[in-house]
Amino acid sequence: MLMTVTARHCEIADDLRARAEQILDRLAHHASRAVDGTIVFDMADHKNHTSSYQAELRLHLTRGEILVAHGEAEDHRTALDRAEDKLRHQLERQLSRTRERHKDPSSLA
Repeated sequence: MLMTVTARHCEIADDLRARAEQILDRLAHHASRAVDGTIVFDMADHKNHTSSYQAELRLHLTRGEILVAHGEAEDHRTALDRAEDKLRHQLERQLSRTRERHKDPSSLA
């Protein structure tokens, strides 16, 4: 699987980059045939002169499905964790839908 970690308007440490790659690899392992994964770190300045750190996770699956999760916090690590939780929830929901579709109709009677 192709993994891309990008930082916009900020710089990230090597340990955070390695953690991001581990998280993406772990999520891709739970997904059904992940093709591509992207993590984008960003820093947004607000009108009241405060900054928020953002992380966006994108996981491209087969059949053109793309799962996207955003996280925002006081630092990049927490934002990454929040985005991971959201994407994990999407993966669990997708897995339960797949199980429902493939249930044996005779077992429902």
